[in-house]
Amino acid sequence: MGLVIIRQDNKIEMWKEALKRSASDIPVYSYLEDHPRERIRMALVWKHPSGAIKGYPNLECIASSGAGVDFLLEDKDLPTNIPITRVVDEYLAKDMSEHVIALIFSHLKNLNQYKVDQFNKIWSPLDYQRIEDLTIGIMGLGALGKVLAEDLLRFDFKVQGWSSSRKNLSGIKTFAGDKEKTAFLNTTQILVCLLPLTKETFGILNKDLFSQLPKDAHIINVARGGHLVDKDLLEMLDNGHLSGASLDVYHQEPLSTEHPFWEHSKVHMTPHYASVSDTNSVVPQILENYRRLENGQKLLNLVSKTKGY
Repeated sequence: MGLVIIRQDNKIEMWKEALKRSASDIPVYSYLEDHPRERIRMALVWKHPSGAIKGYPNLECIASSGAGVDFLLEDKDLPTNIPITRVVDEYLAKDMSEHVIALIFSHLKNLNQYKVDQFNKIWSPLDYQRIEDLTIGIMGLGALGKVLAEDLLRFDFKVQGWSSSRKNLSGIKTFAGDKEKTAFLNTTQILVCLLPLTKETFGILNKDLFSQLPKDAHIINVARGGHLVDKDLLEMLDNGHLSGASLDVYHQEPLSTEHPFWEHSKVHMTPHYASVSDTNSVVPQILENYRRLENGQKLLNLVSKTKGY
């Protein structure tokens, strides 16, 4: 048996060393080096080159090294008969929650606008909001959304959530399905998108959805760039319906220097770094599934290809 790492950033060696430290008996290869393709049973993947996973005749598992798997399902050459797993990690959820909470407080206290004013040498005190002034609405109540909702409750925020199927979370008003989406949106002042990217959710952050939010609502997208219709967001920011947007994910990454988001005063950008898989916490579950392959056991954190997560 063997494991191959397939990704396009500069982190292959870091993951390779982390796996070898924890399991020196497992052969681990970079897909960029010569390696025995017929021995590979697991591929550890993150935003791989399209088609790079095919050609492993004995592959038994494709493991995403993060929580998302949309990049895998978009690969037209992805082997169709091989199970996919994803990462479910408490640190990913905690890091995401901390990032979103920081954005929320920044919005409440106008910190983004003050940074713009600083560059323009403008002294202009603004009215600020308090925690009790607004309701946070979370779209997506999976592992990440659930932790964020619980953390927000500790700050005494009013929190509600929407998902495709019914979720029951203590202290959180929940909405489900298309029939309840409008009621959810109408009462949400800060909207956080933590949905998985699927055929159903692609482009869900659009003009129609924004128009159902109260005036001066704020958008936070930390899920996937594909959720957002960029031109619709810009239109609703420019016409004053939305007060601002905090974005960590984009259709193209890195974002083109020509994109209008860069210079828009109401758009706060971060470079897709809200929550990053930590090798120390993720490697053990990757190795657990590798051992399960060896022993013919059911894999953990399997992805439903029909649902897309």
